[in-house]
Amino acid sequence: MATQVGKNFSKYFENWISQLEELLKLLLIVPRESLYVKDQESLVNKMTAHHKDYYTAKWAAAHEDVLAFFSPMWLSSLENANLWVTGWKPSIAFRLVGVALSQLSDEQLKNVDAMRVKIKGEEDKVEREMERKQVALGDRKMVELSRMRRVDDNNELDRLVELALKGLMMSLERVMKMADCVRLKTLKGLLEILSPIQSVDLLAAIATLQIQMRKRGRKKKDSNVVN
Repeated sequence: MATQVGKNFSKYFENWISQLEELLKLLLIVPRESLYVKDQESLVNKMTAHHKDYYTAKWAAAHEDVLAFFSPMWLSSLENANLWVTGWKPSIAFRLVGVALSQLSDEQLKNVDAMRVKIKGEEDKVEREMERKQVALGDRKMVELSRMRRVDDNNELDRLVELALKGLMMSLERVMKMADCVRLKTLKGLLEILSPIQSVDLLAAIATLQIQMRKRGRKKKDSNVVN
């Protein structure tokens, strides 16, 4: 069932994607010569600011209804199937570096590899935390159910349920932010390693992947509706 937070964020996300498409067009036509390095840096800054704006809006909305982001109504089933703790998996960015960027110096390769190992460790940490929350949720449900069987007062039942849900929402919000911070750290770290034009290429690859997956997901959804 769609919540008001979900409906509001759906509108925001549609607008955000439209702006992403416009920024991608600029990334694809920016001159590649070093003479235009300031233009390249300006576009990189605009794109990173666009991503930061997304997380600012996401965190504000998730504070009101974090569950909306664990099963987002604004994404297609294809997009949802590729989610990792409410977003893209950071390790994907390193695959895009290998695909989109052909000319990396030995020093850059060394730094990218070192960062890949570090980020993989942080991904594992997030996944372990998510698993702990899921186990804790199961244990908590059993405890609350056993307590509720012994309670006759409906007000007390409501209070116990409300406390359990509040604790769950706070836990999920923390895990979501942990994952988002790894995503932001990955993006920031790679851009610090890459040159301005390499950063343009990486950001263009990330945006292209997101936009194409969204288009394919919608096409599949529309096809299913017709059939």
